[in-house]
Amino acid sequence: MNPRALSEWLQQWFRKGTGEPAYRQLYRLLRQCILEGRLHAGTRLPASRELATDLSISRNTVLQAYEQLTEEGYVSAAVGRGTFVEDISHELPVQIEPPSAGPGTDSEPGMSRSLSKRGERLITSLGYSERQHGAFMAGVPDVTEFPVQQWLRIHNRHWRRLRPELLSYAPSGGYPPLRQALSDYLQASRSVNGAASQVVVTSGIHQVLDVVIRMLCDPGDRVWVEEPAYWGIRNLLISHGMDVVGIPVDIEGMNPTTEQMRRPPRLIVVTPSHQYPLGMVMSLARRRRILEYARQHHCWILEDDYDSDFRYGGRPLPSLQGLDEAALVIYAGSFSKTLYPGLRLGYAVAPASVAPALAAGVAELYREGQLMAQAVMAEFLREGFVSSHMRRVRSLYAARRDRLIVAVQAHYGSKLEIVGDKAGLHLVLALPDHVDDAHICREAYLRGIMARPLSMYYLRPERAKKGLVLGYACVREDEIDPAFAILAGVIDAELNA
Repeated sequence: MNPRALSEWLQQWFRKGTGEPAYRQLYRLLRQCILEGRLHAGTRLPASRELATDLSISRNTVLQAYEQLTEEGYVSAAVGRGTFVEDISHELPVQIEPPSAGPGTDSEPGMSRSLSKRGERLITSLGYSERQHGAFMAGVPDVTEFPVQQWLRIHNRHWRRLRPELLSYAPSGGYPPLRQALSDYLQASRSVNGAASQVVVTSGIHQVLDVVIRMLCDPGDRVWVEEPAYWGIRNLLISHGMDVVGIPVDIEGMNPTTEQMRRPPRLIVVTPSHQYPLGMVMSLARRRRILEYARQHHCWILEDDYDSDFRYGGRPLPSLQGLDEAALVIYAGSFSKTLYPGLRLGYAVAPASVAPALAAGVAELYREGQLMAQAVMAEFLREGFVSSHMRRVRSLYAARRDRLIVAVQAHYGSKLEIVGDKAGLHLVLALPDHVDDAHICREAYLRGIMARPLSMYYLRPERAKKGLVLGYACVREDEIDPAFAILAGVIDAELNA
């Protein structure tokens, strides 16, 4: 399809007044043409001015659509030459029969103990901190910015017209109006496909993973996690007796080796929109590859979308779930980063085939409540307060990120590399391999500064890279410089030891 034919096709299908933003509709139509093969690699898209005239829309609308396609890897722009379709074809993984399972080896009988074996494994790999706010706590937003007045207004309205059912246990799946509001919100903001009946309200992403393991996996099943990965997810898997396999990540995201692909997992846990903790975005080719591999081997995929709303160089990227045609991706998110962690409201959007079972599992295992909070959140979403709050704090966090980067560079110039600073609520300060990053964090903690050692996020110590995971969202901008000066003193002592 040449540019003229494409323009005529778009004129046929582009509709105004549908309620969908014009740039979004144009982006969706062009993306459809690329994915269906109507636009081949190397095809030049119509010039933005010409297409704007043909569709009777503004040039900025066309440029927005082209920019989104560029960010997602569907097209590339060459200055002075135009915008061209990228080659998104890739080698699909070869169908490999997994080897027959060898005989298992029972562990030797141990002495009587107070904790179970899985409890001992959990206790020996704890990662939580007694302090959860301040410089440079990773993964925590500035809770003082929460829009209290708007929340209280809705909250008080529900108490004045109190319905007894809001003080009882939650129904299977959660409060129905919240499930509908989440379905609408996630479709608009993250391109997540799922009806309200596919939404399961939980107390956070940890609970999503917990119920997924219980309902879809058996002890000993193989689970892929990213290497490095969030320690909390890894420890939860280990405590359930899963065979946890760390899959290395590169600049394009999770990248399993040929040998690893010979033994398909039951579950794949990924953070495709903002890898934790290193911050890369999974490429379109890699997304398609992992989805096809999961389809071939019927692996479930848990997409942990923990903080993708915080991007500082463009709009949040669409979800992996939105590309899933085999109904194998379970999308998980929460309001811990967008609003405040203590709210303990999360959600899953599951394939229709398993959503009722997961909803029943949550209701049976955890006897969820918090219906009043769920009712308030439903209106909070519908009235646009989440979106407006996000726009405000995104600007605030971007300024704090910039201030921290300046502080790092003022102390170290280009001596130490900053990694993963394009999105989220943290960045990583890379350190030389000989440095003990855990020791730095312990010493900093004694001085009132919190940091996470990058090495603790690795499943296999021999693969571990050294660095510091530094959160900037919950520290005021004017406190960043003095706080980093304290941390730099600890770093310097270790570098010079």
